[in-house]
Amino acid sequence: MNPTRLFVLGALARHGPMYGHQIRRDARMDRADLWSDVRPGSLYGALHRLAAEGLIEPVRTEQAGHRPARTVYAITTEGRRELRTLRAEALSEVGRRPDPVDLALVMSGDLDEDVLRGYIEDRIRALEAQAARHIRPGERAWPGQTAADDLVVEHARLRIDAELAWHRLVLDRAGKLAAAGPAAGPGRGVAGAGRGAAS
Repeated sequence: MNPTRLFVLGALARHGPMYGHQIRRDARMDRADLWSDVRPGSLYGALHRLAAEGLIEPVRTEQAGHRPARTVYAITTEGRRELRTLRAEALSEVGRRPDPVDLALVMSGDLDEDVLRGYIEDRIRALEAQAARHIRPGERAWPGQTAADDLVVEHARLRIDAELAWHRLVLDRAGKLAAAGPAAGPGRGVAGAGRGAAS
């Protein structure tokens, strides 16, 4: 499922004909980069590809003063079918991508404890910066924010909170990880400590 295609088609279906800069501005206002894989810079390329496939079509050109002309696009009937398909895929797909930090952690038995702590502390600071960019429950980040938008923002915030909790757990166990030494691997070290704690 391509999230950029879903975003563009969904924006045109919800708001009517728009030009690229409007769609990009909406992506920034909605903070789409915080809760999806949509990057505002990728939207122009997506517009051209969707138009080439007949999923959207140019309906007019607008020009204000000496600014460059802007092509206004609308979603087509085929585009609405594609939107329904993409949305169904996204709602049906339940997945969690592997995080490279897990593999790196398993392969870090030879790291000095202070070096490992430094990496994890850096990651915690990055996550805290992400958390600071999210609004708190009940607040409004943009005009017209809907109940669905509220849930999306809360989903992203809770995921960051879970990541922070896990990273703090790694810091708490950094001494045990370093003590496990280079022989640690799947079934020992990190994974073993987790199973031992649970039993």
